[in-house]
Amino acid sequence: MNRNFYKAHPWHGIQIGQNMPTIVNTFIEIVPTDTVKYEIDKESGYLKIDRPQKFSNIVPALYGFVPQTYCDELIAELAREKSGKVITKGDGDPLDILVLSERTITHGDIICESIPIGGIRMIDKGEADDKIIAVLKGDSMYGKWTDMSDCPKEIIDRLVHYFLTYKNIPGEINVAVDIDEVYGRDVAHEVIRKAREDYRNMFG
Repeated sequence: MNRNFYKAHPWHGIQIGQNMPTIVNTFIEIVPTDTVKYEIDKESGYLKIDRPQKFSNIVPALYGFVPQTYCDELIAELAREKSGKVITKGDGDPLDILVLSERTITHGDIICESIPIGGIRMIDKGEADDKIIAVLKGDSMYGKWTDMSDCPKEIIDRLVHYFLTYKNIPGEINVAVDIDEVYGRDVAHEVIRKAREDYRNMFG
């Protein structure tokens, strides 16, 4: 019972899931109704305030990361291979994931099971920063989707637009983010495996 007295670290203490990469455990940091951007504090495992959302761009889906993953050299190597572009490294964070759900989930700091159906290959200042797209397991509307080909173009456009603009501040020089490709389930599975291997290489 003593182990129940302590909260597991969301990045290191939660298992990725026995059926990865088909189904992965996901830690949700922020939801579309949040007016503040939260992110995990890597040292303590608690959510911390990154910044208030000063402008109208809001995250279009549940947003978090896949536990026990890390974006390092293998993720960068895969991005270089797929894109043919100069990519120096992974972004040094756990693998980001967005989870589509019909239901309104009112807060983050929760765990869910999600089914990856694709992803967005994003390159941010020369670093590989993939965004896995998934559906909430058992969701009555999105739960039957198995690949990005099932996803309407309008939803894909909304996801892409968010990442093209989420760092932009009116009146300041915009931060250039390169969206290289929107890819399907098979590539998403490969990205998850590479991020899992990067994690093991870094943390054992």
